[in-house]
Amino acid sequence: MVRSRITGLEFAMTPAVYLPSQHASVHNLPDDDEQLRAVLADAVAAAIARQHPDGNFEDPAADEDVGDMSLGVLSLLCLAWHRGDRRDAELVGAARRGLDFVLSERVFRTDNPGELFHRVRHSGLPYARYVLGAGEHPFGDWPSTVWAMLHAVNVLELGRGLFTDARYTELAEVATGFWRWLTEASVFNPQQTANQAIGAVVAGLALGRLLADTSIVDESMALYHSEVRSKRITDRGLRLPVEHGAGHDQNYLPISLTFLARAHQVSGEQCFLDDGDEIARHLECRLSARGFDFGGPRYSEQHSGCEGMLGLRFFSGRIRADLGRYLGDRRGAYYCATTPGVASGHFAFTTVWFWQDDHEWYRDTTGEPVHTRYSLRHGRVSVSLTGQLTPYLVDAASTAVIESVVDHQHGIGPLVRYPDGKTLLLTRPLGPVRVRDTTGGGLGAKLVTKAVVTRDQVMLAVQQLYVSDGERLYVAAVLDRAALPADVELTFLAGLPYATAEGERQRRIRTVAEPGGVPFDLGRPGEVLTTKGVLLSDGFAISAGAALRVVNPPDGLAYVNSTQTVELTQEQVAFALGDDPRGYGNPDAGWQRVVATNHVLAEPVSDTPHGRVVFALCYGPDATPMPVSVAEAEQGVLIGTPAFTALVGHPAGDAHGEPVLRVTAVDVLSPWRTSGRRPGR
Repeated sequence: MVRSRITGLEFAMTPAVYLPSQHASVHNLPDDDEQLRAVLADAVAAAIARQHPDGNFEDPAADEDVGDMSLGVLSLLCLAWHRGDRRDAELVGAARRGLDFVLSERVFRTDNPGELFHRVRHSGLPYARYVLGAGEHPFGDWPSTVWAMLHAVNVLELGRGLFTDARYTELAEVATGFWRWLTEASVFNPQQTANQAIGAVVAGLALGRLLADTSIVDESMALYHSEVRSKRITDRGLRLPVEHGAGHDQNYLPISLTFLARAHQVSGEQCFLDDGDEIARHLECRLSARGFDFGGPRYSEQHSGCEGMLGLRFFSGRIRADLGRYLGDRRGAYYCATTPGVASGHFAFTTVWFWQDDHEWYRDTTGEPVHTRYSLRHGRVSVSLTGQLTPYLVDAASTAVIESVVDHQHGIGPLVRYPDGKTLLLTRPLGPVRVRDTTGGGLGAKLVTKAVVTRDQVMLAVQQLYVSDGERLYVAAVLDRAALPADVELTFLAGLPYATAEGERQRRIRTVAEPGGVPFDLGRPGEVLTTKGVLLSDGFAISAGAALRVVNPPDGLAYVNSTQTVELTQEQVAFALGDDPRGYGNPDAGWQRVVATNHVLAEPVSDTPHGRVVFALCYGPDATPMPVSVAEAEQGVLIGTPAFTALVGHPAGDAHGEPVLRVTAVDVLSPWRTSGRRPGR
């Protein structure tokens, strides 16, 4: 039995579902020299103990990403040697046997059967295989060769004096051959995955510098400009490298940051800093207060581990944003591991770079609200907005609320239901969107004003206000009732409570309840829960200025949560509906095929000025009803809550068309602040 932290009721808990790779903020991972030295020592000792008699360092549990694995582990031994941590005979012998094995068994020179992206057949140039067997997934050989080249450069840089001159020279020749295979024998970047392409550029820059070969350096820079930089796409006003046909990817974008940081360290070129700044600013506006996010063309909610650490730390200081809040994958915290505790070698180059880097995490200690055009973050609370300035992610009380879906429409906002049963979510803008940000009295606020078009082709102004005191997020919406037919139903679609922190894991939310009520199963098709205005889920609450109800969707794979999807993560649902459910489709495209999610619906505030409709909600840790007052003011609408009063100006704005917003903190402490209750703290 489990006892709810708010209701105190005991009930049988349904089996928990956890997000597999979003754990804890990466800046909370110890990165002092003593800790890193101990981690490296353990990894090296474990690798040597498990080394096969023939010198192989590969983890037998791995069935892919194998071709570069042994060379990656070898680079970790070279790091320990270079730092002077170990220079004993055991390490020297293991490293030499490891290099012998790589050069004799893991450098392939005959074309892999089934590879369709060669520019030169039977070139004889060396490459690394993604899967060792001939003809098994040759599509992965290009990135595996990039990875192997990056490992090889690290071994060459860190292993001077560790190997015989003959073997050292042979590895340098193989590394040069890798570069020629990547750029001459194969189509460059056949997977159209920018992080891999940037990785290849880094490998070329590093090898060219090491060998004093300016031709490789020049070719690397030319490829970066022609194959990466010129093909970037724009999202939320920022240019991003293309990953599988789209810009943002939860896993790959932090990895691209790491590659760009390293590219600048190797070359000194300003373009890598400029491009990394744009990615970093994009992450800053997407990531919630706790570092949660979702969405991507390949990995829609899989966060990286060691791969993104260098880039996130490096660019957090450059743009002065707390990117270290990113929820990383603790299974690969310092190095990738197929078997827990055993370094696989994959992405070992990022481990090496992180150990050698002396940047520190930027942490915002001001306590002030952080505004971007597409987000508001304050303390433990945040709201993130799409490129159309529609909220898709609210984070409060260690809980993520993601966008709802109704009749294929995604977002959080006012919902119109017509008499024929069809709906319209009033979030898609017609033309430019106006934004006004304010800060003061311990509050941060953002007002978004949109022109939207109704089904009857009437243009309607919709204003959504977000106010945070650092512990909770208030959301209010104001619209003109007269612009809508008299027979439509108006509610506010408040988002889908999705995942909550449980230690260093994120657990899917399966049940909700009203205060004093029994758990309501989100996975029971068609069920409805009606509350008086407060909805609970563990230590999280949604409070409204009017009644709240939850409506469960019908059964079926295209509905979240249904009996078919309640035990799946957002990414798993998206892949199941994607073009290729096996993992090579676009989960973002699959997510757009969701018909409906559970609907948390708030009724309008009852006492409002004539002709207006106002909704008001609060997301936070407090199981307390939220009284709201609304009054007509000379310049617009005055909204009062226990924490603040806000003047939401007329949608037309001031004399220059700019939105009018004034927010004043309430002097008297609110019931939340005097109750002393902090559920889940």
